[in-house]
Amino acid sequence: MNAPTTLRFVSGNRRVREDRRFVVGRGHYVADVTLEGTLHVAIVASQHPAARIVSIDASAALAMPGVHYVVTGNELAAATEPLMNGLDTPEVRRFPLAVGFVRYAGEWVAAVAADSRALAEDAAEKVRVVYESLPFVIDPEEALRPDSTPVHPRHGSNVLLDKTFVWGDVDKHFAESPNHLSFRVTWGRNSTVPIETFGVVASWDPWREILDVWASIQMPKYPEQIARAMRLPANNVRVNQDVDVGGAYGVKRGIKHTVLVAHLARRLGRPVRFIEDRLENMRSGDAHGPERIFDVDLAFNEAGIIKSMKMRALDNAGGYAGRAPFQLGKPIGAIVGPYKIESVKYTAQSVTTNKAAQEAVKGFGQSPTNYAIETAIDKVAEATGLDRIEVRRRNFIRKDEFPYLIPSGTRYDSGDYHTVVEKVLAQVDYPALVAERDRLRAAGLLAGIGIASCLEPSGGNSAFEPLLNEKNKTTTWMDSCRINVDGAGCVSIAIHTLSSGQGHETLVATVVGEVLQIEPDLIRVVRPDSLACLPSNAPVGSRMAIMLGGAAFHAAEKLKAKLIKIAAQQFGVDAATASYSNGGVADADGKRRLEWAELVNIAHRNHHLLPSGMEPGLETTHVMQVPTGTKLPENGRVQMYPCHSFEFHVVLIAIDPVLGKPEIRRYVIGHDCGTIINPHIVKGMTLGGIAHGLGAALLEEFVYDEQGQMIAQSFMDYLLPSSHEMPQVEIVHHCTPSPHTVFGQKGAGESGYMGAPAAISGAINDAVHALGISFVKLPIRISAISDAIASAPHPTLKENNT
Repeated sequence: MNAPTTLRFVSGNRRVREDRRFVVGRGHYVADVTLEGTLHVAIVASQHPAARIVSIDASAALAMPGVHYVVTGNELAAATEPLMNGLDTPEVRRFPLAVGFVRYAGEWVAAVAADSRALAEDAAEKVRVVYESLPFVIDPEEALRPDSTPVHPRHGSNVLLDKTFVWGDVDKHFAESPNHLSFRVTWGRNSTVPIETFGVVASWDPWREILDVWASIQMPKYPEQIARAMRLPANNVRVNQDVDVGGAYGVKRGIKHTVLVAHLARRLGRPVRFIEDRLENMRSGDAHGPERIFDVDLAFNEAGIIKSMKMRALDNAGGYAGRAPFQLGKPIGAIVGPYKIESVKYTAQSVTTNKAAQEAVKGFGQSPTNYAIETAIDKVAEATGLDRIEVRRRNFIRKDEFPYLIPSGTRYDSGDYHTVVEKVLAQVDYPALVAERDRLRAAGLLAGIGIASCLEPSGGNSAFEPLLNEKNKTTTWMDSCRINVDGAGCVSIAIHTLSSGQGHETLVATVVGEVLQIEPDLIRVVRPDSLACLPSNAPVGSRMAIMLGGAAFHAAEKLKAKLIKIAAQQFGVDAATASYSNGGVADADGKRRLEWAELVNIAHRNHHLLPSGMEPGLETTHVMQVPTGTKLPENGRVQMYPCHSFEFHVVLIAIDPVLGKPEIRRYVIGHDCGTIINPHIVKGMTLGGIAHGLGAALLEEFVYDEQGQMIAQSFMDYLLPSSHEMPQVEIVHHCTPSPHTVFGQKGAGESGYMGAPAAISGAINDAVHALGISFVKLPIRISAISDAIASAPHPTLKENNT
């Protein structure tokens, strides 16, 4: 089935239909779910990074009026299954509440259920827990050592993953290359910190034996994981998906929250609600992202052509495994970025420490890897004396080389990197930008230009899971859509996942409107509960434009084909000779035509006029598998994501040498995500991603002290970018359609974030290069900049700014 060659609604300047309810305050969030008799939960958290739980005394809390129950880890562990780990680590067991031992400061030890959140919090303060402190480890390199303090003694070490891949003849390429360089960079632990914390409401009906759940969730297979943990048949769990999500960006994976309230709801026979406060969210909400050390070695020649790369990535997963190690797996699908690096040795290491557990975060490990790759390109430019943009041009995959097979087994679908670069350089007037940087330097400021070229793999599948865990044989990563036309001719679309702010309703209405050539605003989009759903794997991995958009397209094509068959039956002609346009069907010469209302009437009311064997009514479904995602890994190589969007960032930063405060003076991004279905959604994703990347580069970090305590527990210490830091961003679009998708679309859900940290870091290092200093760890905080400047030998600069 081919997409229309002339697009009426796709790529049009159309409003985002979800925005209408949000801007007037009519969104429906989990905190808006109010059930009669609801109890509220507050958490008792550990103050210790590592300790044995000696005893828990909840008698004083239970004596308080309005307090109904206090649950501990031992009770919960007896009633539920351990939460799932992605890797084969059976001795790294995890329950929503600590069982016997705590493994990070802030870990949940007990939970109080009371008539109100305030009562529950007061009662939580009266729960007395006696601990026996134990040794702890928070540094990943220390945790990697065989003699390190074990976080999970029964596991045998702190190592969750230690896997080395060699793709191509790395040793030969290093031996033949005249130039080598090595460096280390570090990505600080941060997150996306959505404005809405995680929340969940659960209600158990013992007479129907059904668990109802409402949650602010972004998680594949959420109902199944609830059922597994609660020891329930999957059809006894109903996730109500008519809930808006106030931001997710990967971190809304609140399975432990859900199992906790589900157990309490079943135990107490009352609805139970848990809405995290900001402290709970930040220190123990399973919302931390990667904390990663990269050691990189490069082999290259005098022309700046990189032949081979060795990369070691050591990730601090925190107290439990979860999905964290897999964030070392996704980057394998774009391990060379947009460059023709012929061979790679990649070592992926993940260790447990006594920090909060790391979970999925926007990009799933790709943005940190892009930061390391782009730092490498800048260092090659410095070593060869070449311009940074020229080094990128020389190493880029050319447009005529697509589809392009990279060493790790993924075949890039399409791209035109050189053209995107030229468009951005024209937009920014690069010679004038360099002149402006030099003018700022002459005026006594430190100024630098940052460059980043990177990929956004999209259309997410699970190929990294069997690659890192051979016991996992999953190759299916589908999404689906159902279309129904009622007897009055009105179109409704059912999609089978929660909203995470990515405009899914706009997406499917636009796609179906395009195929059926009817006004998208007339189409109703609904989200049935999980028991009425077709399969979905959730809005992760920049996949919904590709997967949900593709499923909607194919379902609409099936509907259109049915309408053509109905009309052809009336015309007495072969269906292949009839044609559909503007909601009606005509015969080959255009003399006979049936309009939408007539076709609908036949389908719903005139069974005698239907083709033989055709079911009455107008309903179609389509379940779509990820394009190219059909095989298990072979010999450490795998086809990862099917589509690859491209970004090229140019940023100018000026730094006051006295204060050390960076100011972004210009920001231009070139973006190629294939055919854009809705420009406003893509723009919003890109701007939000750049803001997130700015935070990762300059501000945001979950800092721990030497006692294992997280000291960034509020927005006073965990700094977010505001409108003061966020620059005016210029977006330059280019379209290289993907051959794997119905309209040529690629993903854009992680755009901006993929390259912003690398570009901003590059600009700062360009600014301070003349002082003989550099920054090799993100975030680059103001204090780090000012201290480094103060320590650098540059008396002239100091005098000019006194």
